[in-house]
Amino acid sequence: MVGLLTAIASLALGIFFGLMSGYIRWVDSVVMRVMDGLMAIPSILIAIALVALWRGSITTVIIAITIPEIPRVTRLVRSLVLSIREEPYVEAAIAIGTPTWKIMLFHILPNTVAPLVVQGTYICAAAILVEAILSFLGVGLPPDIPTWGNIMAEGRPQFIQYPHNIFFPGIFLAITVLAVNILGDGLRDTLDPKMAKRL
Repeated sequence: MVGLLTAIASLALGIFFGLMSGYIRWVDSVVMRVMDGLMAIPSILIAIALVALWRGSITTVIIAITIPEIPRVTRLVRSLVLSIREEPYVEAAIAIGTPTWKIMLFHILPNTVAPLVVQGTYICAAAILVEAILSFLGVGLPPDIPTWGNIMAEGRPQFIQYPHNIFFPGIFLAITVLAVNILGDGLRDTLDPKMAKRL
């Protein structure tokens, strides 16, 4: 659940900032400098700092994992918008006086969906891992909420006697992240017309 909500929040905010910075030139320099600043800070440190400021809850963990992912989505959307806005159909829409918001919503945004769906699966997988790391370190979700990180943290003191308390949650965590990444690869192959022609 944390991974899915993080992916949705990251994509929504990244699409907004990416569309604005890719299409409106004066916004680009401001937004990109903010995103560069966010990318300069390690994501795990941002997550730990936010969880330390607020109490460990699902909302706090989602916000803490979402903030470092926004610049990646913003950069992806911006690069897509920069190439799409030079297409003839966008220039035709500008020539007939279509409002900017309609161009962005109906001409540019639909052409960014395929790469964003794939990016969303990778964000989901990364969020699952980061949430498990935070819970294992004791700065994520409260211990009464069953997560793989919390289960492994509880099994750490008895690791010598009961190593399976850590191994099994770790194996299932790895399988889940691998499955989400494979789903992303499959979606990329399906949604990308160039890849479909090769297969």
